[in-house]
Amino acid sequence: MFEITSEGFSLGGRPLRLLSGALHYFRVLPEQWPHRLRMLRAMGLNTVETYVPWNLHEPRPGAYDFTGIADLDRFLHATREAGLHAIVRPSPYICAEWDNGGLPWWLLADPEVKALRCADEAYLAHVDRWYDRLLPVLVPHQVTRGGNVLMVQVENEYGSYGTDTGHLEHLAAGLRSRGVDVPLFTSDGPDDFFLTGGTLPGSLATVNFGSRAGEAFASLKRLRPKDPAMCMEFWCGWFDHWGTGHVVREPRDAARTLAEILAEGASVNVYMAHGGTNFSTWAGANTKDPATGEHYLPTVTSYDYDAPIDERGAATEKFRAFREVLRPYADGPLPEPEPPAPLLPPARVELTESLRLFDVLDDLAAGPERRAPLPPSFEELGIGQGLVLYTGRIPGPRQPYPLSVRGLADRAHVYVDGVHAGTLERDAVERIPDVPVPEAGARVELLVESMGRVNYGAGLGERKGVARVLHTQQLLHGWRARAVELGHGTPGRLDWGRAGGAGRGPVFLRGFLDVAEPADAHLALPGAGKGYVWVNGFCLGRHWSSRGPQRTLYLPWPLLRAGRNEIVVLELDADTGTVPAVVETRREPDLG
Repeated sequence: MFEITSEGFSLGGRPLRLLSGALHYFRVLPEQWPHRLRMLRAMGLNTVETYVPWNLHEPRPGAYDFTGIADLDRFLHATREAGLHAIVRPSPYICAEWDNGGLPWWLLADPEVKALRCADEAYLAHVDRWYDRLLPVLVPHQVTRGGNVLMVQVENEYGSYGTDTGHLEHLAAGLRSRGVDVPLFTSDGPDDFFLTGGTLPGSLATVNFGSRAGEAFASLKRLRPKDPAMCMEFWCGWFDHWGTGHVVREPRDAARTLAEILAEGASVNVYMAHGGTNFSTWAGANTKDPATGEHYLPTVTSYDYDAPIDERGAATEKFRAFREVLRPYADGPLPEPEPPAPLLPPARVELTESLRLFDVLDDLAAGPERRAPLPPSFEELGIGQGLVLYTGRIPGPRQPYPLSVRGLADRAHVYVDGVHAGTLERDAVERIPDVPVPEAGARVELLVESMGRVNYGAGLGERKGVARVLHTQQLLHGWRARAVELGHGTPGRLDWGRAGGAGRGPVFLRGFLDVAEPADAHLALPGAGKGYVWVNGFCLGRHWSSRGPQRTLYLPWPLLRAGRNEIVVLELDADTGTVPAVVETRREPDLG
């Protein structure tokens, strides 16, 4: 039996120091899980922690997916086979730099849902239905049922968001009534307002921090004197945003803080032990001001996190420093770290075929064209991520006036009478200075791309698309909208027999990579601007080579097959001349 006292944890009557590391199954391909889990053991850890992203498992209401990268049952079996205990932090909300913090986009399309992460009846009804599906997968893996799951989280960093204890009580009761009988816990920052807002009587309170361990544990002790000290997230690195610098933490500095945590007699969960990748369109976003949700910062595709085990599973200098700190606390000799998969030799893939997006829009559209007085949101159009082409008109004749957008989420290519007039970006350029209109009027098209939804703070629950379009101070009414969902699989059926020809707008490009045996690689797109990359139909994620900091995408070996492999690139900025001619495989990543 796993038990918690003010002195610490015990399992089967013997004291247990939890030496845990975060590894999210949904950021690593299933074929790679065993290697990554063995690397945790080699670093000196005895436990693995993972979130469970609701939106991955229920992409549309009532349509559930627990296969492939979403196979939670298989992952938990793999953790036990690796000799690790497990901590599970299930939905509804996980943060995790994941789109919408793990909350499904379709919650925003339900008019009955008035608010998220609170005791809103319609929201909690969706949560209850989700728990009905999720918990039968999780419950059998508890240590009380012969499995290895020691603890389950109620909600994630709720003290950073709200004060609705009724909401937390509902979640805890829902877990208990569906068979969760291991200890429940919460995790929050160490300040008093975090801990008083996010904790729950009867559930273990843990703290999250990156430094000053003694101060954090003293704060926890003042407010929760009967709880043992545990850092549920020791931030040993950090994540990156598009257009900012690459964040790293000096290994010795991180190792000193880890040693300080353990010297306090505390348990720890290293966040992240292995970060992995925000495949497809799952990367979230932050805001510079979490309290207001202002100043949008989308997260990059890589979730390397400057973790001790890097994106492709290799041991780093930080790994070796942590291993030495953890070694005295291990139950026995540590296994040796294993090398990651081999790398492909450097190669160039010519992108010899092309298709203009506007030429195949009818084939790719997610449903019929929608007409509305004002531009409908992505959620109203029934898509989570991708592109929407909004088409409207400006009456004429009239003098040149600025064309501006309100509520742009997140980037728009603007065309006036078929000619590219400029590119607008949220929190940056949000207007075209002068748009003249002839006597017959002008057709205005906005091709809007969504980036990640905000995953932390007051900006949570945002809708994508455009709220209003104005010519000078005048609202433009009468819009048509066509949606193209991007991400999970190559969009629609691209008819490459129609390839070639000039035109306007974004362009799909295709080439083929021939390999003798599958191996890892890092893909670079010299000459590219912004877009998406698919390999054999699997979306690696977004690239924004013209902005950075990330300029290569990690290509895991399980996505490849011996022989010919298809690479498809969608270049959104083709109107500006940034069309890549090749894709390169490289042996080293470029994360900035």
